[in-house]
Amino acid sequence: MADRGIVVVGAGIVGASVAYHLAGRGRAVTLIDAGLPASGATRASFAWIGRPVSSDLPSAPLRYLAVDEYHRLEAELPELAIRWTGALSWDGFDDNPGPATDDVRSLEPKLATPPPQAFHHPDDGALDPIAATETLARAAGQRGARILLGTPVTALIHENESVTGVQTTAGTIPAETVVLAAGTGSVALCTSIGVNLPVEPAPAILVKLRATPGLVQAIVATPSLEARQLDDGTILAPTAYSGESDHQALQATAQQVRDRIAKAFEGAEDAEVVSVEVGWRPMPADDEPIIGRPEGTDGLYVTVMHSAITLAAAVGRLAADEIVTGQEAPELAGCRPSRFA
Repeated sequence: MADRGIVVVGAGIVGASVAYHLAGRGRAVTLIDAGLPASGATRASFAWIGRPVSSDLPSAPLRYLAVDEYHRLEAELPELAIRWTGALSWDGFDDNPGPATDDVRSLEPKLATPPPQAFHHPDDGALDPIAATETLARAAGQRGARILLGTPVTALIHENESVTGVQTTAGTIPAETVVLAAGTGSVALCTSIGVNLPVEPAPAILVKLRATPGLVQAIVATPSLEARQLDDGTILAPTAYSGESDHQALQATAQQVRDRIAKAFEGAEDAEVVSVEVGWRPMPADDEPIIGRPEGTDGLYVTVMHSAITLAAAVGRLAADEIVTGQEAPELAGCRPSRFA
């Protein structure tokens, strides 16, 4: 059979990673998105990269790979510029906390009131989700992938229980395999061909603050406050969505986050809100990733998950291997779409 190529729908970080890895395997790849890379949920991600200390989740074998796969990817693409700062959590933030430290002050010297003990994850890191996604998409293009932006996919082409391509606003693109990495947008495309993809949008707010550099050293996480800081002083602080329905409400929430940061870190009194936005994360019904080929439908491969940033490096490699070789990766056994059949 002639190689009709592989179409990856969605240029968030997972889609860009899948396209990059497929192109690296010598496959003809088209990465397509209705907007720019990282214009969906990826752009509003806190972008924390870590792995569980222990876990009995079905996705645990995949999650254990997260940090190592990013080190591999960073060796291939140093411009990812991952900040391996480690992470500190306390006050019951982490269900699986790992090793503890009573030397919080040395790790976070600007904390106004450091806890007597915190859980320390020295191997954790974070990246710029937009820059990282753009890097992966660009690298996929350098490997020969075709990148189509500003081109919405309007339908899957479905014939005789097989997906054979996509319909876009610019025409039809035939494909040997269509990979859906479009977050919540994958749901309607699957539903239109009778494939059940139980994913709901899970909103979260990301606040960016302008502050003095050097206030936050690691990734800091408590039930009431999460924060990390970039070299230029920008503080990223995610917070729960509580029904904000207009910009005024979002600005009020951002100000509350700013006030918590100012109280938590010495020298943060002058911090100012730069931006606030809602990210509509794709959340599977059981909170576990959905990765693989839905039963009864040839030519379709699904990659939908939270946290996409954490898992993107591992999923990109494993999904590409499965698509190219036809051999299932054991690390993805607990993530199959068939569990919803």
